[in-house]
Amino acid sequence: MTAIKDGEYTATIYKLIKDSQYVEAIHILNGQLQKHTKSRAALSLLGFCYYHIQDFTNSADCYEQLTQLHPEVEEYKVYYAQSLYKAGAYPEAMKASFMLDNPSSHVKMVKLQACIKYCEEEYPAAKSLLEQLPQEDPDYVYNTGCLLFQDGKHEEACKKFSSAMQVLGYLPALSYNIALCYYSLKNYPQAVKYIGEIIEQGIREHPELSVGLTTEGIDVHSVGNTLVLHQTALIEAFNLKAAIEYQLKNVKGAQEALTDMPPRSEEELDPVTLHNQALVNMDTKPSEGFEKLAFLLQQPSFPPVTFGNLLLLYCKHEYFDLAADVLAENTHLTYKFLSPYMYQFLDALLTCQTAPEEAFRKFDEMNGKLTEQLRKLAKQVVQEARLARDDEAQKKSLQENDLMQEKYIVVLMAQSKIYWNRENFQMVEKIFRKSVEVCNEDDTWKLNVAHVLFMQNKYKEAIGFYEPIVKKHYEDILNVSAVVLANLCVSYILTSQNEEAEELMRKIEKEEEQISYDDPDKKVFHLCIVNLVIGTLYCAKGNYDFGISRVIKSLEPYKKKLGTDTWFYAKRCFLSLLENMSKHMVMLRDAVVQECIQFLEHCEAYGREVPAIIEQPLEETRVHIGKNTVTYEARLLKALFYDVIGWNK
Repeated sequence: MTAIKDGEYTATIYKLIKDSQYVEAIHILNGQLQKHTKSRAALSLLGFCYYHIQDFTNSADCYEQLTQLHPEVEEYKVYYAQSLYKAGAYPEAMKASFMLDNPSSHVKMVKLQACIKYCEEEYPAAKSLLEQLPQEDPDYVYNTGCLLFQDGKHEEACKKFSSAMQVLGYLPALSYNIALCYYSLKNYPQAVKYIGEIIEQGIREHPELSVGLTTEGIDVHSVGNTLVLHQTALIEAFNLKAAIEYQLKNVKGAQEALTDMPPRSEEELDPVTLHNQALVNMDTKPSEGFEKLAFLLQQPSFPPVTFGNLLLLYCKHEYFDLAADVLAENTHLTYKFLSPYMYQFLDALLTCQTAPEEAFRKFDEMNGKLTEQLRKLAKQVVQEARLARDDEAQKKSLQENDLMQEKYIVVLMAQSKIYWNRENFQMVEKIFRKSVEVCNEDDTWKLNVAHVLFMQNKYKEAIGFYEPIVKKHYEDILNVSAVVLANLCVSYILTSQNEEAEELMRKIEKEEEQISYDDPDKKVFHLCIVNLVIGTLYCAKGNYDFGISRVIKSLEPYKKKLGTDTWFYAKRCFLSLLENMSKHMVMLRDAVVQECIQFLEHCEAYGREVPAIIEQPLEETRVHIGKNTVTYEARLLKALFYDVIGWNK
């Protein structure tokens, strides 16, 4: 930095502040403060700069010194209390607010105290303080909206925020609160509309915040946590947009919303962004996700859903011991952040590991209660709403019914998994049949019924459940899971409906060709997996000549079709073949053997960058990087082939 001439300090500092270069200004002011430790000007400007870069702890420190040096200046007391409040030091902020003894500061004091009580979750106290304000005060309307929202009265809260906006004019924070109300009411189109307004204004008025540049792959510097960034509500808006996309099962859209937000370094990220990053990238970066969620749980404040999400994700990845440890170490969080339903579900899920019968009973008990609630909703609320011709009440009732049914399905699937893991498919089918009254319209239920029928070789019945799901998405068939399409094809073949199987495969092929045309580098595995499953079926029936040939052809071209999942299916067939050949139960023609060797050589050539297995995210001992490739496993299989057919001798 260029040395500042004597007499130019004031001009330089004010210019830096005017240009929002607060960090540079802080550097100079700290140098001046070391020379003049009680300088009112230096402390005042430092407090202002720290406040603007959201460093509220240092800002509070500056204003505390000013209140001691100049107790007659009321503004310093206000700024001191506000900085403490923003720093999350609520008891200290409340204590500092009582120092505001000037009548002109009384309204500010009441507003600040109400905010402190709100953040401390003492809502009745916050409400009684708000009632001391004149009702025409826009802040009264605004803060009343916050209390209504906290109380779950989202529609009323939305009206309050809209009223406040009419008085105060357009404020990004208010627009965000309205969007949040619509999000909570599951009215996503309206929420997106308000989010869009916030983002448009942010881009228009603050191009320096680099919105969207990270998504486009442009390398940009952190914009920091400035007051300007806070006032634009861009971070909040993008987080809400990500949440909506995630709820709509559009994970890619959620990831883009998070990379679109103004760039900040990881240590500058707020808890909500950190939580959302962990959640939306869990499939690709699970280790990082677990790390972020566990880190948040150690912080003084974190998003309320963090605790439940970490537990559910541990259970999803089958880290039941870790989930049990987190639950045991944080009993104080259980009652605060877990609903009775969530706690009972997690308790039953963890019980599965040690006492499956007891867990089954717990799940049964839960579903018994949920069934009663669903019947009550269907009979009373929905019928009453229809009779009264109240569309809004009917819509609300149906939403409530859908939510309850979703909970029921989750418990039912966890319960049936106990028997699925034991391969007792008859019992799983029995459980599903019992739930037909509640779930017969639900796609998840239909899909799992189809799977359990398929596993019992009841192919005709399985087709009856698979077909409607596939036909529903026929125009966009690649949105259907590859395994579902494969199972339907196999069911067609085994019930002599070969034409239907061929038609379905032609449709998949056509869709994949279109994707290859639009995006030549994109890997699509649907048709490949269908062929692999058919090949596996023939291998299982002992027809290795046809089965292995089908498996080999399914992975062509290797550059596009060779992936971790497709290799998993292929190597199982080859291992089965080798096992039967070593026992002299199968004899292969030389041409097929040659074809197998050639196939493995191709896999060796194209599989250098393809992981052979997806490792568990929290595994302590990792597979050697050189061994976890398709190339390595293809070489092993080739060596086994040479051994079994005697080419090594």
